[in-house]
Amino acid sequence: MQTATAQTHAKLGITRESLMTLEAYSKNRKDFRARVLAHKQARKVHLGPYITLLFEDELTLRYQIQEMLRIEKIFEESGIQDELDAYNPLVPEGSNWKATMLIEYADVDERRRELAALKGVEDSVWVRVEGQAKVLAIADEDLERENEQKTSSVHFLRFELTEAMKQALRAGAALAVGVDHPRVAMALDPVPADTRASLLGDLRF
Repeated sequence: MQTATAQTHAKLGITRESLMTLEAYSKNRKDFRARVLAHKQARKVHLGPYITLLFEDELTLRYQIQEMLRIEKIFEESGIQDELDAYNPLVPEGSNWKATMLIEYADVDERRRELAALKGVEDSVWVRVEGQAKVLAIADEDLERENEQKTSSVHFLRFELTEAMKQALRAGAALAVGVDHPRVAMALDPVPADTRASLLGDLRF
């Protein structure tokens, strides 16, 4: 018997049956890619020049899966299921937001130095609904991406919202996103209207 959590994942997750075959994806890739890239623009939040959050949803992750299947030429059921198992946990579940955090420095030496100085940055990212407390990110639930020397340049974050926060957003409350690490502290307050609207679409009421 499925638990409520398993049923939620099944409902919100991407299914094998809903994916395009490699042949169909090849034919439709140009238009689909353009659609996804346009969709991603509203879901990107830049926290200064080096940190970007991409808030994932079913469409962004479907694109990632289709691209991986195409690049790796995966058509066997087991391989497809492996990709679904890897990406489905990143689909938001109606009470949270999930984001890929990218820390990007073009210069190799600067990147090495800054990743060492930015240890713990993934735990200092937050969202805040107007009138509510900050919600700190829950980072890297699948595996640890930081070691004794440095943090990683990629992290996966989850932000859990209370019912009061969801209802406040539904009623028009502003949304802010920020990071409190002293090396890169900043806030986007409020986020642009198109970003707020896109993220509101991830929530279930």
